[in-house]
Amino acid sequence: MTESPDPAHVDLDPGWTADTVAVQAGRPARVPGAPMNAPITLSSTYVQDATIEYGRDGNETWGALETALGALDGGRAVTFASGLAASTAIAALVPPDGIVVLASVAYHGVRNIFDRMQADGRLSVRMVQPDDTGAVVAAADGADMVWVESIANPLIVVADIPAIVAGARERGTITVVDATFATPLRQRPLDLGADIVLHSATKLIGGHSDLLLGAVVCRDPAHADFLVAYRHDHGAIPGAFDAFLALRGLRTLAVRLDRAEASAEELARRLAAHPNVSKVHYPGLPGDPQHERAARVLPNGSGSMLSFEVAGTVEQTEAILARLRLLAHATSLGGVESLIERRARYAGDASIVGPTLCRLSVGLENVEDLWADLDGALRSVLG
Repeated sequence: MTESPDPAHVDLDPGWTADTVAVQAGRPARVPGAPMNAPITLSSTYVQDATIEYGRDGNETWGALETALGALDGGRAVTFASGLAASTAIAALVPPDGIVVLASVAYHGVRNIFDRMQADGRLSVRMVQPDDTGAVVAAADGADMVWVESIANPLIVVADIPAIVAGARERGTITVVDATFATPLRQRPLDLGADIVLHSATKLIGGHSDLLLGAVVCRDPAHADFLVAYRHDHGAIPGAFDAFLALRGLRTLAVRLDRAEASAEELARRLAAHPNVSKVHYPGLPGDPQHERAARVLPNGSGSMLSFEVAGTVEQTEAILARLRLLAHATSLGGVESLIERRARYAGDASIVGPTLCRLSVGLENVEDLWADLDGALRSVLG
């Protein structure tokens, strides 16, 4: 772990584990009378002749969160108003007439960004299957950016980040890794050679479905400087209260992720044996085609997200979702509550997933209660 570069915040021991850094990083320096937690700074205006003179320049609460995320991922963090605001800023790094290699199963919001930029003649996109490492590396030849997800949404596909990064680096192509599903506790892409890491902190980092916030962590300070300027000029700044909530959520990320991941693995195992489920996508299962790769590139765990395909019609799948009492039929993920949705209902995902595929974000409820809800709904519709 890297030490905190900011004297305003508590010093970190380089020997501490990520779990400990998540709890300690970004706290105010321990001087007599200092608060234990970073305060919420609510001000749009500051006295002149200082680093921060206006609300778009910076904020002490963002600074604490950026210190913590930078320490966890091993780079310099820049926070944004949302994950898509962060993604848009990263996309602006691509030069005019540039080429982007993009995973075909990437988050549909990111695909929309690049589709629009391509339609406007701003750049060209090369679509690849993220688990076809050879194809990704070959597509990086002559490209300006490779954009992959450590665990791809919504098919829970695991990319071979070390191999992709190495191949891209040989070709002089920068690599962006969206590690939202993995978090810094399951993978640190900068340690694997990536240039930029993206997090939708709305999700697991915040952890309570009550904020919008994006974060980018950069290896190269020049990339971070560009993103800070972009954020300032485009007004894509996070709210101070959202930053405070995200930092508070970060403190419990380790225990939340451990619990949710254990439940996800158990639910995936049971769903895989269920007569009304035709397929389960979860790399933590030994029989999953992603399992070997996940064990190698995600050695600390496969995360709390899974998808499964109902052995029935779209109408029956919708009926199953309607019968659930505990799992909420809603979008988003990574909160303390479990959420489920049929992803093909979104035009952006309909072309890449089966019509009955349901994505499940596992929360912190008792796993037996979750299973009773799932099993009961499946059997009530399909028998």
